[in-house]
Amino acid sequence: MNRLFSLAALAVAAALVLAACGGSSTSSSSGSGSTPTYGTAKPSVPTSAPASIVGTKTSSLGTFLVDGDGRALYLWDADHGSTSTCTGACAQAWPPVTTTGTPKPSGAVKASLLGTTKRPDGSLEATYAGHPLYTFAGDARAGQTTGEGSNGFGAPWWVVTPAGKALQK
Repeated sequence: MNRLFSLAALAVAAALVLAACGGSSTSSSSGSGSTPTYGTAKPSVPTSAPASIVGTKTSSLGTFLVDGDGRALYLWDADHGSTSTCTGACAQAWPPVTTTGTPKPSGAVKASLLGTTKRPDGSLEATYAGHPLYTFAGDARAGQTTGEGSNGFGAPWWVVTPAGKALQK
């Protein structure tokens, strides 16, 4: 009996190891556009900190919001008001900026425009001027804005300006 139990436990452990080591990539398309295929650019987990820092960066695109790691922050046209509707595969490609406290401003960010909204899973997502904030898994390094203007998951994604507007270039 002990030997049978040991073999079953070993089989379960092997299955868990194989599942954890398996690679994955996500691609999705919608009627009027598609999102790029993702490999291993960044783990697809929400950006989270006890109190997320929202700052600014200036590039040839203009001045836009970034998280505490310098990653561009995006808004999604499919979100209405401060309600975050990007979940599941969407949140894998566009990780929400979650926080456990009030977001902290840096640079040209206006503290009065920072806030939070409750996500469907109960976590808090940082908002700016009422827009839920996201990073993009396709941005491999700080300051990249490869998601700008992307039409993933049925609506456009835009980098956010310090005024709280979409930076549409």
